[in-house]
Amino acid sequence: MKTSIVFFGSDRYSQIVLAALQKNDRFKISQIIDPQQAKPEIGVLASYGHIVPPVILNWPQKGILNLHPSLLPAYRGASPVQTAILNGERQTGLTIIKMDEKVDHGPIVSQFTAAIRPEDTAQALYQRLFTQGAAKLQAILPDYLAGTIKLREQNHSQATYTHRLTRDDGRLDWSKPAASLARQIRAFYPWPGAWTEIRVNQVNRDTELTKRLKILQAHLENGRLVLDLVQLAGKKPVSGKQFQQGYPQFSAGIF
Repeated sequence: MKTSIVFFGSDRYSQIVLAALQKNDRFKISQIIDPQQAKPEIGVLASYGHIVPPVILNWPQKGILNLHPSLLPAYRGASPVQTAILNGERQTGLTIIKMDEKVDHGPIVSQFTAAIRPEDTAQALYQRLFTQGAAKLQAILPDYLAGTIKLREQNHSQATYTHRLTRDDGRLDWSKPAASLARQIRAFYPWPGAWTEIRVNQVNRDTELTKRLKILQAHLENGRLVLDLVQLAGKKPVSGKQFQQGYPQFSAGIF
């Protein structure tokens, strides 16, 4: 008989886990959340941007397992991968916990480590972690359902926290070291995006407009930040060299 799973997910990364479970003949996935229905055996949550109320949290017979992309108790909260890259961490991982009523607080079911590569963006690292996490989840589910996995309480005294990002978090502070700016650009791709503001002349006018310039890709070269791909508001992405040719007045300040 197939294991019945109710699934919680709300973005492209949760779809990685869902697709892997759907391909496995051992599992039957339900995305209809109705506490009046018969209790599913277990819930699985991955990259779900909402609080699960207690009435739902306690609905599945074996609780809800959450795939959180950090080495809990480090980096609890909404932006664990972005914050790890921003802080210059070289290692992260993914933790599967049994959820309780506090955010990323429940006991650990399984955990693995993963390197943060020098070129990793948040998008690339999230995709890799959830792909590996989906495989790990499928491997441990039979033992978890059988009750043979001993859950491990987190060391809550060592917990660190992240916050929900806003567009303003992406503003670049050019007084910071180039290495810090490079991490910010990678950490905030694609959301909230790294950006700065520049003043450009209006065509056939003597006035200027302030426009947002998105920094999509960059790298370090001899300790200097080199912008590889940028996008001026209302324009298509162009290479840093193309932008420099079109707006030479800005090359000294941001290139």
